[in-house]
Amino acid sequence: MFRGWRIADSALVGVGLGIACQTSPSAPTPQRSKLVDAAAAVAQTAGKITGQASPMATDYTKGTYVGFDTHTYPGDATMKAWKETPGSPYKWVGYYLPAPCHNDKSWVGKREVLQKLGWGIAIVYVGQQTWGKTPRPITSAQRDALRKQNDCQVDLISAEEGELNAEDATREAESQGFAQGSVVFLDIERMQTIPPAMRAYYKAWTARMLELGKYKPGVYTHNFNAPQIFTDVKSVFVAAGDTTTPRFWIAGGKGFDTQAAPQDVGYAFAGVWQGVLDVARSVANIKLPVDVNVASWLSPSESGTATQ
Repeated sequence: MFRGWRIADSALVGVGLGIACQTSPSAPTPQRSKLVDAAAAVAQTAGKITGQASPMATDYTKGTYVGFDTHTYPGDATMKAWKETPGSPYKWVGYYLPAPCHNDKSWVGKREVLQKLGWGIAIVYVGQQTWGKTPRPITSAQRDALRKQNDCQVDLISAEEGELNAEDATREAESQGFAQGSVVFLDIERMQTIPPAMRAYYKAWTARMLELGKYKPGVYTHNFNAPQIFTDVKSVFVAAGDTTTPRFWIAGGKGFDTQAAPQDVGYAFAGVWQGVLDVARSVANIKLPVDVNVASWLSPSESGTATQ
């Protein structure tokens, strides 16, 4: 999800977010038939012409909402054009909170503008990253000194930092006016192996978010790491007495299509799939560098919504 300075697998082409009602982190869902997709589209078109509802076709196509994310806010005029231009496929957008590893503040203050334009939103908090390194154990005093230098540091990764970052994410989401209960996705970039300190970090972040109770924790992660992270995060939900399934946005995978269901990335818990990374897309002759996603929700961070 990082753009520019992100250290990522150059072969990365997709990411997905987990949410379904199942808890198995590895159960793939069948690929949808293009013939059935076409039949559903025909049924819906016929329904519009005849004035008759096509509930089965409508139910089938629910859960595929195309969205995009991009590092820097594109501007009000661009967001208006991308939303209102006939034929634009995009329904929702990633909204970056100021965070340790995302210092850009261009999205700050844009929630109301976006919602008035009809954009769905996925709230993103870019927490600490390993950058392919292993965090070193340090004292609280050393951690405080590091934060003063730069609050995006591998050696800051710890359970203590996870709790502090959860408190920070809550403050930032609240300051932007997001409704309580909204889902905030912790961005965790791809790791070849997940160090114990990182597991402690995101588990503590999740636990503290649940404890604070203002916003629901979700996770953005690469599909390479998704099974382990989902298992860990789900265990925190269970320990907190939360019976809901954490929302997961997963990066990676093959066979991405904007008509695909997020679970087609290969995990039943996926609720968002980011299938195209760092590409140029144009709407109304306005080109942007974006990552393209499909989601199970019209607004992935909206609370109280089942798969739509």
